[in-house]
Amino acid sequence: MSRSGDCNCGFRIADYQGEFVTRGELMARTKAFALDVVRAVEDLPRGRTSDVVGKQLLQAGTSVGANYRAACRARSRKEFIAKMGIVEEEADEAQFWLELIVERGMLDESRVGPLRSEAAQVVAIAVASIRTARRTPRANPQSAIRNPQCS
Repeated sequence: MSRSGDCNCGFRIADYQGEFVTRGELMARTKAFALDVVRAVEDLPRGRTSDVVGKQLLQAGTSVGANYRAACRARSRKEFIAKMGIVEEEADEAQFWLELIVERGMLDESRVGPLRSEAAQVVAIAVASIRTARRTPRANPQSAIRNPQCS
C-alpha cells in the first residue's frame, strides 16, 4: 500500500519530473482541478463570448478527472492507454481555453495561472503514464478486483 492508501500492485502510474505519482494522488489532483475550473468559470463575466468559452472550459476541465477515474477502472492496458490519451487531450484543451480567457482579458493571469500550470502538469503526467504503460512489461495480469492482494 502506498502512503495514500492505494494498492500499487506492482506497477506505477507515472514518474513526473522524477516524482512518483500514485493513482490516489492523481485522482485527488484531477478532482481538485475540476473544482477549480468550476470556480473559475463561475468567476467569468457574463456575456455571450465568456459563456461559450466558459462552457468549453467547463467540459474539458471536468472531463479530465472523470476520464482519469475511468482509466483507473480500465479492464486492459490498451483501454488504460486510450483513457489516459483522453485525459491528455482534455487537459491540453483546458489549457487552450485558459490561455484564451487570459488573452481576451476575461480573467487575470494571477487568477488563471495556477490552473494553467496544473493543466500542463496533468498533460505531462498523462504522457508519462502512457509511455510507461506502453513500455513496461505486464507486472500483474489480473485486475485489482480479482486480485485479493490488492484488496
